Amino acid sequence: MNGKHTIILTITCPDTVGIVAAVSGFLSEHDAFITEAAQYGDPFSKRFFMRCVFVPGALAPSVDELEKRFSLIAQRFQMIWRMHDGDQKARVVILVSKFGHCLNDLLHRYHTGSLPIEIPAVISNHSEMRSLVEWNEIPYHYLPVNKADKTAQERALMALLDDLDPDLVVLARYMQILSPELCAQLSGHCINIHHSFLPSFKGAKPYHQAHTRGVKLIGATAHYVTTDLDEGPIIDQAVERVDHKHTPDDLVAMGRDIENVVLSRAVRYHIEHRVLMNGGKTVVFK
Repeated sequence: MNGKHTIILTITCPDTVGIVAAVSGFLSEHDAFITEAAQYGDPFSKRFFMRCVFVPGALAPSVDELEKRFSLIAQRFQMIWRMHDGDQKARVVILVSKFGHCLNDLLHRYHTGSLPIEIPAVISNHSEMRSLVEWNEIPYHYLPVNKADKTAQERALMALLDDLDPDLVVLARYMQILSPELCAQLSGHCINIHHSFLPSFKGAKPYHQAHTRGVKLIGATAHYVTTDLDEGPIIDQAVERVDHKHTPDDLVAMGRDIENVVLSRAVRYHIEHRVLMNGGKTVVFK
């Protein structure tokens, strides 16, 4: 086996004594060198979470054999677990509407290599972002929404996603509500950026709502998409301090910068397998 091949092991299970010892002992016995490890025991949910990055040595068995042998430990501790290929770039499909700042930021990070992903396609219900996407030599799929029959567009979207087979779908200011069926299909693999510091100021024009209320902090939230609108498990958030001098347009401009940072961080955490589900919340190993 190539000694430089990286594997990321993620674990969720009931919290108990001996989990870390069992995992580290197993990896040591199988000539695996741990390069990064993080764990957390939630005192409220009584769940244990672990992310462990390791490099198999020359004497280590194949990944398939490692998984087979590790399954005995997993059964003992009732683990939900997976060994991920740390060198495999995630396939990320981006959905966007008319606002292109988050898309542009992700494309820049992709183009410069700072975000190690593959983008097989960008999908939009508008045509405005086509030139930007195609300049980056990425296929652009325009799927307009007919207000008389929105389900037709989503059926086409679902079929396209089936063909593209992405590891992650990113809603980069995609201003359409996904159906419960599509949300279920993408459960745990679809990230949305919400232009507000959830759970406050949901819905339309959140920055104008914030301005009317005279807030002193604005922010953005990246979360997994669920059937409950803007209620999915939160991955990352950020805020910026504001005051009475800022206009609604100022807040929009500042908010877009925050959205870029928060969304890119959430995508990175996801593709690096740093996010583990904890009921309606997440554990994020940064």
